[in-house]
Amino acid sequence: QVHLVESGGGLVRPGGSLGLSCTTSGNIFMAVAMGWYRQAPGKERELVATITSGGSTNYADSVKGRFTISRGDTKNTLYLQMNSLKPEDTAVYYCNIRGYERPQSPQSDYWGQGTQVTVSY
Repeated sequence: QVHLVESGGGLVRPGGSLGLSCTTSGNIFMAVAMGWYRQAPGKERELVATITSGGSTNYADSVKGRFTISRGDTKNTLYLQMNSLKPEDTAVYYCNIRGYERPQSPQSDYWGQGTQVTVSY
């Protein structure tokens, strides 16, 4: 079974920086893409950034130029560097892997439990 664990959340002042990490336990036969999503109180979960197995990245317009998604050297490790943080970035941030657990498995989404990011004075 696949488990994702996020870390690195916390409280930061506006304009500050924070880095999130996501590690995976269990095996995934093939990850098609990995990404970060966030959910603010009273709002739906939204895409923050994704990176494909080929290295192509995609960012929400609201974070372009401020956030950077990257993969680690360890298989299925994911990072999100967040700079110039704004109060509206406050949310629970979730790590996601979209892929196949086994060769005959259907494509599935795997989620972490989330980590809180609060941007405030």
